Amino acid sequence: MKIDAEAIKELADLLNETGLTEVEVAEGDKVIRVSRGGTIVAGGAMPAVNMSSDPAVPQVASLDAPANNVASSHPGAVKSPMVGTAYLQSEPGAPPFVKKGAQVNAGDTLVIIEAMKVMNPIKAEKSGTVTQVLVENGEPIEFGDVLMVIE
Repeated sequence: MKIDAEAIKELADLLNETGLTEVEVAEGDKVIRVSRGGTIVAGGAMPAVNMSSDPAVPQVASLDAPANNVASSHPGAVKSPMVGTAYLQSEPGAPPFVKKGAQVNAGDTLVIIEAMKVMNPIKAEKSGTVTQVLVENGEPIEFGDVLMVIE
């Protein structure tokens, strides 16, 4: 498969212009995904190629690469419903909403996601124990990112 370097450059420029962390385009069976500090994914069985040791420079990987996180398939995974910035506490200096090992009830606030200057509380859908917290305070997140796991 031939790599369309111009398309990749245009997508990388788009990331820089918009402040997005990831963009994906598809045409037919070809898919290109550019992620800031992450990967460019091209459709097909392309081998992973390291283009640079600089994390700000995209890299090429296969679509067949395993999920970056086993937690994404966990039935208790709490996934982000939007793109934004995750906050684990209500304000700077306040205690976090939850920590690893904390017991939560359905409806408890787990994290706040700021999107377009709006603070969106993400609430627990079920009661249980927080076994993993996979985001850090102030971390940019994407739609579908696993925020934490509740068992």
